[in-house]
Amino acid sequence: MEFPNASKLAKHFQFVEETGSTNTDLVDQAANLPDFSVLVAGFQSGGRGRSGRQWEAPAGSSLFVSVLLKPKDLSPAKMSWLPLLAGLAISKALNELQLEKRASLKWPNDVLIEQNKISGVLSELVSDLSGVVIGAGINIKQKQAELPIENATSLKIELGRAPRHDKVLALYLKHLRDLYDSFVIHRGDAVLSGLRYQVMNNCQTLGLRVKAILPGNKEVIGEAVGIDDSGRLILLPDGAKSVMAVAAGDIVHLRHN
Repeated sequence: MEFPNASKLAKHFQFVEETGSTNTDLVDQAANLPDFSVLVAGFQSGGRGRSGRQWEAPAGSSLFVSVLLKPKDLSPAKMSWLPLLAGLAISKALNELQLEKRASLKWPNDVLIEQNKISGVLSELVSDLSGVVIGAGINIKQKQAELPIENATSLKIELGRAPRHDKVLALYLKHLRDLYDSFVIHRGDAVLSGLRYQVMNNCQTLGLRVKAILPGNKEVIGEAVGIDDSGRLILLPDGAKSVMAVAAGDIVHLRHN
């Protein structure tokens, strides 16, 4: 698999035919790699989603990519925006492919086309807290029967054809670079950089009644009303007079617009 266009957008670019996890590999190599290093795999045997769930796809059917971001003078607290930034970049990239249906974010780490998942993001802090590895999987060539869940989709399904991996990756890295550079220039201020506004404008979770499955399997049902300056989902629980901030958890959409 070749990436003549995408490789030009990375400070360091590597493609491997197969690995356990591009995220794990890039975390292990982070100390010796520059900011905006990219690792792509043809197949992942140990890919994971949120909460450590196993995530696999047939070889060559998806784009498996991890990007090392090492922003200077940015506190780890500010890095909580980076997974949302990556999801926004993916949705922008997919919408450039002239989809009939709009790609948008599901807080905190999925990209959907209408209600069907086409991409997921998984981030991992580097051990010395100097950066974050952002892993993403984008479904490209799968037919419906090859997808792991019913409410999933692929670019082949949505477009009637499968675009080249290089084209999809180049679009993603272009938008990721633009959003990331602005975020770093503004010292991780999501408001001044415009990131918070863009994420909220692109997030279909907002305005919906949702179920938040929090750490410890605690469940809260309410309306998703906003995203705060730290990237947390603001939830108004059923029957409550005040809102709560959700920093981590699985979100289930209970009502669609």
